Amino acid sequence: MSRPALPPSVSHLWHRGLAWSLGPLLIGLAAVALARGAESVGAWNQALLAARPWLALLILPGGFMLLAWLAARFAPGTQGSGIPQTIAALEIEELPRPNTLLSLRIAAAKALLTLGGLAAGASIGREGPMVQIGASIMHAFHGRGPFRDAEQRRIFILAGGAAGIAAAFNTPLAGIMFAIEELSKKYVFNANSSTLITVIVSGLIALSVLGNYTYFGHTGVSLAWPDGVNAILVCGVAGGAGGGLFSRLMQMFSRGLPGRFGALIRTHPFYFAAACGLMLAVLGLATGGVVFGTGYEPSRLTLQQDVVLPWYFGAAKLAATLLSSVSGIAGGVFAPSLAVGAGIGDNLAALFPALGPHAAVILLVMASYLAGVTRAPVTSFIIMMEMTDSHQMLIPLMSASVIAAAISKLVCPVPLYHGLAAKFLGEHG
Repeated sequence: MSRPALPPSVSHLWHRGLAWSLGPLLIGLAAVALARGAESVGAWNQALLAARPWLALLILPGGFMLLAWLAARFAPGTQGSGIPQTIAALEIEELPRPNTLLSLRIAAAKALLTLGGLAAGASIGREGPMVQIGASIMHAFHGRGPFRDAEQRRIFILAGGAAGIAAAFNTPLAGIMFAIEELSKKYVFNANSSTLITVIVSGLIALSVLGNYTYFGHTGVSLAWPDGVNAILVCGVAGGAGGGLFSRLMQMFSRGLPGRFGALIRTHPFYFAAACGLMLAVLGLATGGVVFGTGYEPSRLTLQQDVVLPWYFGAAKLAATLLSSVSGIAGGVFAPSLAVGAGIGDNLAALFPALGPHAAVILLVMASYLAGVTRAPVTSFIIMMEMTDSHQMLIPLMSASVIAAAISKLVCPVPLYHGLAAKFLGEHG
């Protein structure tokens, strides 16, 4: 005897309640698990290489080759940060099942491969991957109950991506702005309430486990007006130019380099991944291992305690992040980009001591470099404001980020994530 079917209204209510409660809960738990895992494997790698630095010459090439092969063989679509895949999924009218952009299988593989990269010492972050993981979790509810049209699918993806970035950084406002500014560039953002609910619930889950914290602690620094105008201009231009350069180089590799070298990369992608790992290992040994991992600790120290970083940190971290990102392994660029910005900011503070307080210059360049990389200035300055509890720096951060985005556009006309998404759109077109 078959079970009686639920009335349509009850069924719709059940599916809606399940999607907008269970989905955010799972995103919050995933963010917590990835954060805890990243801390553990990062500490393990740091301790291992501190005791035997030469092991980097074995771990990084072998690890990069293995991770690139695993991604291509078992989880295509997990390479890189995952934000381009999320953008591509938004632009495609209907994703087939299975697909290589968003799925629960991809979400699980993305988390594991990202942890593998951090365990090897790659210069990557977990925040970008959480966008693809969050979007994948919410997208899994599409096609069930009342959630069947393309508009509802996009709302799920937007909400999941926003919740992912918000839970990863503990920055709810930045999560909302990321969905508006970056994910929905080509669509009118009409998922306000549902996205807000998803961000709040997933954020509360992360908050209940990790505690009420700011990513980089509390910064009470401020910038005097109008004396701070020079700092805003210099930091905005420097951060925007650096971020635009990184974005341009990333897109060059994504499109494929010309000539024999480009052909070798396309023919032997896993050997190229090993070569990237080897170059990163050599760079790490030359810099005392400071470029390995997310770069969170050096950034926190120079921001909170005015610790002077090595003069080469910003440039070396940019190179390390580029090598990690083009190798074909999973991992994001948000946290490493903030570290690059901290290094460049430290250089500017040393070169121009009258520019402003050390921590203020660091903050401005971190926001500016991130805006230069992502071309999402509002998200960038809100992220920095929320991560450091520096509301008194709102106007300077906003101004520098807008300047940086404009400078970045001169260096690299196409925004990074949308340029990288073109590859996935071509594969699913």
